[in-house]
Order: sequence, then C-alpha cells, then structure tokens
Amino acid sequence: MTFTVVARCPETKRLGVAMATSSPAVGNRCPVVCPRMGAASVQLIADPRQTALAGRLIALGYSATKVVAELRASDQNIARRQIGVVDSYGNTAAFSGPDDTWYSGHIEGDNFVAMGNGIVSEAVVTAMADAMTVSAGTELADRLMTAVEAGAAKGGEKKGQFSAAILVCGDEPFAEVDLRVDYHQDAVAELRRIYDWFRPLVPYFVERSYNPSIMDADSYRKSVAG
Repeated sequence: MTFTVVARCPETKRLGVAMATSSPAVGNRCPVVCPRMGAASVQLIADPRQTALAGRLIALGYSATKVVAELRASDQNIARRQIGVVDSYGNTAAFSGPDDTWYSGHIEGDNFVAMGNGIVSEAVVTAMADAMTVSAGTELADRLMTAVEAGAAKGGEKKGQFSAAILVCGDEPFAEVDLRVDYHQDAVAELRRIYDWFRPLVPYFVERSYNPSIMDADSYRKSVAG
C-alpha cells in the first residue's frame, strides 16, 4: 500500500524512484533503477522477484510498455500488483491492480509515472503528478522528494507513512542517492531530514570513488557551505 513517483530527467538522464508506505522497509522491495536504462517500482502487494525481473528487463533495453507487458504476463497474481516504469527514452507505462478498500491508480506524465494504492483518494496521485510537472527542469532528486511530500500532504496512505525511500542514479554504475527510512512515525518528514543532510555530499561520494585522496566528508561539507 504505497504512493510513488518513478521518473527520468530529460536533461541529465538521471533516473529515480521515491515512495512512502505504511509497511516497513519499502525501499528493500519495490524500487529499481538501472543507470541510463530505466526505473521502475512494483508494489501494492510487493513481490521482490517481480522487482528484480523488472530490473533485468530494463537492463536488456526493453521499452517501458514491454516491461509492463512482460510483468503482467509472468505474474499469476498480477491483479494484486501496481507497476510503473520509465525507460531510457522517457517513455512511460503503468498498471494498477484493483484495491478492494481504497483508491488504486496512476498518472503518466512527461518522463514520469505517479501512482498509488491503499491511499485516501486520487488527490494523492494528482498532487504528486502536479509537483513533478511544475518542477520540470530542476534536479531530479529534489523533484522526487517534493512530489512524495505533496502526496503525503494530501493524506497519503490511510494507515499512515511509516517507511519511505528515494533512489536516484546518474551516469555511474551505482546510485547517487539511495536513502531509506525503514520505520518511523513520520517517514516522509524523516526522509526529508536525511535527504537535506545528505544532498550536499552527493557529488563528494561520486568523486571519492575515483579520487581516494579527496578530503574527508566533513571538510567537503564545510567547503561547499562557504
């Protein structure tokens, strides 16, 4: 039971996913990003095997539409899944299985999918889509974080938001941002706190992997703070 944005930045080609839910450790089960290739989330009743399959198909170069089609064809429990995919060209595809109790649905926008299930209303998804639209042209991770906050502000999941995650990849074969709140009474606010603390260090940890002689993280933070 989750609300999520899956997106691509057409300028930087970064790809990412941000999400929140009442279940613990959502970042362990649902999001996947293949650098330069695509991003996805498989949720509602999460099956990490399907998330892994989505990642493999994306890495093979499957289009967003083809990834969703393959996942639907391979999953006997597809009615209990929600899928959102954005590929390397910015194409989007999504599927929302029915939710017997609360709203389940999605919006496909320009280089993004906003979706949610088990949420209070369609307004949660609309708020996330609106946030992504108005923030076009700015840093992808910032956009994703703001979009999830917008969804939470509209009520989010009926049971509350106890875990949240943001995963963003750029050119490197590793994530630039991979932050998770596995259990917290206000997981979206806690993810924002961690994200704001970590954000200045994103370029530092990318550079450090190639330049082990770089200054330590505290010194770097002070240098960029002026």
